Amino acid sequence: QLVESGGGSVQDGGSLRLSCKTSFVILDDFDMMWYRQTPGNGCELVSSISGDGSAYYADSVKGRFTISLDNANNTVCLQMNMVKSEDTALYYCATNGGKYWGQGTQVTVS
Repeated sequence: QLVESGGGSVQDGGSLRLSCKTSFVILDDFDMMWYRQTPGNGCELVSSISGDGSAYYADSVKGRFTISLDNANNTVCLQMNMVKSEDTALYYCATNGGKYWGQGTQVTVS
């Protein structure tokens, strides 16, 4: 139901764009979330977006990451700019409430 892509390795200060491909039904019914998981910090909510475009950002990414909806392609994107080593994590796309999760995409900043 949710398929992430766009992860990879990037240098400190660089940019990366994550995408989460889903369906019209899911976008219509749920707010969409990006989480990240690291061994040391567990699972953290990075950003979320509602159908009206209202967005939330964790303090750690505010001003650097931007979440957006591409309704034409049923995709949720997370633009990551000025990345730091502490952004290294496994990033997951999910619906609010946790009913649907993607398989995760690894982001490594070095």
